[in-house]
Amino acid sequence: MVDDDLPGLPAPPPLGTGALPDGTFDGDAVFVTGGGTGLGRAIAVEFARLGASIVIASRSDGHLAAGREAIEAIGADVATVVCDIRDPAAVADSFDAAEERFGLPRVLVNNAAANFPSPAEELSPNAWRTVVDITLNGTFLCCSEFARRHLAVGTAASIINVGASYAWTGGPGFAHSAAAKAGVANMVETLAVEWGPYGIQVNGLVPGLFPHEDMTGDIRAGLDRGAPGSLDLSQPALRVGERQELGWAATFLASPYARFVSGHTLVVDGANWQRRTLTNPPVATVRRQLGLGPFVPEIPPAPHPS
Repeated sequence: MVDDDLPGLPAPPPLGTGALPDGTFDGDAVFVTGGGTGLGRAIAVEFARLGASIVIASRSDGHLAAGREAIEAIGADVATVVCDIRDPAAVADSFDAAEERFGLPRVLVNNAAANFPSPAEELSPNAWRTVVDITLNGTFLCCSEFARRHLAVGTAASIINVGASYAWTGGPGFAHSAAAKAGVANMVETLAVEWGPYGIQVNGLVPGLFPHEDMTGDIRAGLDRGAPGSLDLSQPALRVGERQELGWAATFLASPYARFVSGHTLVVDGANWQRRTLTNPPVATVRRQLGLGPFVPEIPPAPHPS
């Protein structure tokens, strides 16, 4: 039970308020993978408010249309590119299109990822490969293509890789995604050292709980299983995050005011990932938490008699 008089962390300023001076990103293009919906769109919007031209990359035409509408609503320039980040040729084509429209983007936000809950014993090889290929390999392919273009012309740039706190804690029920995000976290630290001498920052950004209308059905269902208001009470801040707070963090990391910040992962979750209890609750298996019965292995068909 939470004491009624505990205030929690204060609410943020309202949506549309700037965390940095107007025009901070005037003349810059920002390339956001998975930027058409959810947290990726929230990040793209905050860059656009500060003067950036936005390039949104996604495999979904519907997501691209939604992202375009959000950016155009605040009067910023936007381009959309269909891109499967698992395909190096598609990634190169997307950066070609971005460069043709706005010049070489100065900021890359790797937000696109794949995820779904599953007990590890039920993850098929294809499911594992798909999540790792999008989340880890796709992030590296975008980083590499972006950096190579800047290295070729000797220009400074900033990369932000969106991560997850279970990269450090482990992620029961999300073994595929947690392993991939652990790779992304290491990539931040490795590439920051390699590319720092050339003027390229690399940082990570880890979101906490930011409910939004574009959450996948499985995540939404998991949140909806709790009692009304229980999301707030499960956070040390006594509230969940508001999307602009993540956007403000991203714009800071790529701004002139954070040029000496590189190789760092900024967690924006109101201290939730550090939360511990004095006594451990009873253990519930992942299968039980997902409402699944006991594991039943597939029985191979009996061989046909010869």
